[in-house]
Amino acid sequence: MTSPAKRFDLPTVELETKPYWDAAKEGRLLLRRCASCGRAHAYPRPFCPHCWSEDVPWEQASGRARLYTYSTVFFNDLPPFNERLPYIAAVVDLEEGPRMMTGLVETEGVDLQLGMALEAVFLPLDDTLAAPFFRPALGKDTT
Repeated sequence: MTSPAKRFDLPTVELETKPYWDAAKEGRLLLRRCASCGRAHAYPRPFCPHCWSEDVPWEQASGRARLYTYSTVFFNDLPPFNERLPYIAAVVDLEEGPRMMTGLVETEGVDLQLGMALEAVFLPLDDTLAAPFFRPALGKDTT
């Protein structure tokens, strides 16, 4: 019997990030906002990356963002990424303020423009985990 291929795309769910992954599985995007300096951050961590405060309660994000930058990936030899080629890696500016690394989906036939409006969608990574990706918010303000 052969063991399944090692998954390089699955995050390690830790006690500090479990609420984030649980929310993603439910189709919700969570951030942490520092109670000391007021700044939100993504990817969530148990301290503020701006002022180092540990008073960082969870906050539900709107799921709205603007495209900051992107790159179409044509070569990646690590499974399962090599099975998804080509794919679009992106950085988005969340409505709540922080930048987030992600992927773009549902872009076929769309003229991607920096600053365009995006909305979060949640795609399964396996039977227990889902992750936020973003798609163009078609028919909405893209200026």
